[in-house]
Amino acid sequence: MRSDMVKKGITRAPHRSLFKALGFIDEELARPLIGIAVAQSEIVPGHVHLDTIARAAAAGVRLAGGVPVRFPVIGVCDGIAMGHEGMRYSLATRELIADSIECMVMAHGFDGLICIPNCDKIVPGMLMATARLNMPAVFVSGGPMLAGRKDGKPLTFTTVYEAVGAVSAGTMDQAELVALEETACPGCGSCSGMFTANSMNCVTEALGMALPGNGTIPAVMAERLRLAKKTGLLALDVLQKDIRPRSILTEKAFMNALALDMALGCSTNTALHLPAIAHEAGFTLNLDLLNQVSAITPNLCKLAPASSTPIEELHAAGGIPAVLGELAKRNLITLDAPTVYGVLGDSVKTAVNRNTAVIRPIDNPYALTGGLAALKGNVAPDGCVVKQSAVASSMLKHRGPARIFDAEEAAFDAIMGGNINPGDVIVIRYEGPRGGPGMKEMLAPTAALAGMGLDDKVALITDGRFSGATKGAAIGHVSPEAAEGGPIALIEEGDMIVIDIADRTIHIQVAAEVIEARKAAWKPLPPKVQTGYLARYARQVGSAATGAILRE
Repeated sequence: MRSDMVKKGITRAPHRSLFKALGFIDEELARPLIGIAVAQSEIVPGHVHLDTIARAAAAGVRLAGGVPVRFPVIGVCDGIAMGHEGMRYSLATRELIADSIECMVMAHGFDGLICIPNCDKIVPGMLMATARLNMPAVFVSGGPMLAGRKDGKPLTFTTVYEAVGAVSAGTMDQAELVALEETACPGCGSCSGMFTANSMNCVTEALGMALPGNGTIPAVMAERLRLAKKTGLLALDVLQKDIRPRSILTEKAFMNALALDMALGCSTNTALHLPAIAHEAGFTLNLDLLNQVSAITPNLCKLAPASSTPIEELHAAGGIPAVLGELAKRNLITLDAPTVYGVLGDSVKTAVNRNTAVIRPIDNPYALTGGLAALKGNVAPDGCVVKQSAVASSMLKHRGPARIFDAEEAAFDAIMGGNINPGDVIVIRYEGPRGGPGMKEMLAPTAALAGMGLDDKVALITDGRFSGATKGAAIGHVSPEAAEGGPIALIEEGDMIVIDIADRTIHIQVAAEVIEARKAAWKPLPPKVQTGYLARYARQVGSAATGAILRE
């Protein structure tokens, strides 16, 4: 056992004395030590209950004859961090999470690992760590929040943001806004639509690192606790069979994950995280591959924010196995891809699509292509990403004048002040991985546009990124970013921008020689943050097009 390095032999008597200071007995020290990396905290709704999930997983470990050892992992609540300087830290924590898990595992000699994430950056950070460590590991998330309800209609976190725009537009009063505030988020769990957290937890199933149900069983259900106990049992089985993450996180697994991503209409943030996880697993996943999979994979689900359907209804309809089952009918997934419990086909064998209104049959999809698309052109030579399944058909092609903002806050003020007109293309720049720094999510501007009835009339492009809760023609991850001298930095007020999502293109209608002249005169803005972790992050972080991974 790997843990023998910290507990076996005469020279480890001092180490054993420290274990005994923790209450360990010799019989426990003779058994495998399973680290449980748990992101529980009292500041994140998706994480506040993870202590109960961790206890259930620990019970499973003990049932299987192992010894569970919990240790904490940080996690930012993107919703609370949204719209202010705190959002700069969100993406940057992904690397901290991966590094801290590596440190804890290597320092303490664990034999195996259970990862218990729930929200946005925590899931990919933990997946990156397991790929890097390549030791037996399994995942169980905390599960999604139930939808709020008002007058019988489901509500999500996004509903409140959009209501802010409606109040500004005079179509809703503040009393109704307060009523939504009280009811939209009814309890623990990751926010209740196909936002980034739930997208990544569902994708973890397709990658093969978690048991079926990981992405969709609601947080408050006893079924979630049972899943955690089964995961604890599974951790010992994976250890005994010496199943390593890199034997699971293969190209087959990532192709399966991308196919599921397209069928579900997942968050655009998956286009940041999957390349970063693949990088840790030893190979490259790029935006061209995303488009290849999107071109052949139908969009089968329209969940919030693309509709009002919450994630709990996906679970009731059969969950991820049912979606994979539909994809399997067209050979769009690889059923023999290895997982922590066997092969991916094992989860599909008994799957049933119980609600074809939630999971469209493969021969009756919402669209013949997937939920995400990568665009390229003289605005974004290295690419940018849009959640096309959440874009109104009238905005799939759009031509309009650029409205330039060098920070999210300035754009939001213009929207709320009524200074954006139908047809405009809002350009928010210097918010990329380096320029932000930290590539802030921008739910406030997009939700305000939706609340004001402009989400099907105005496009928004940025070198930053969008919350998974965003809908509309919101195009993010523009690469190269403005801080690197990318073309987005050279766009001027009034330049005509042409977007064609079906054609996968985005251009400014400006002569090449004019762009070159602007490039010669361009000077970067001073760094927004010059001290601390974010300053170090900005110096090391790479392009969004390759996953915003840190340069070696």
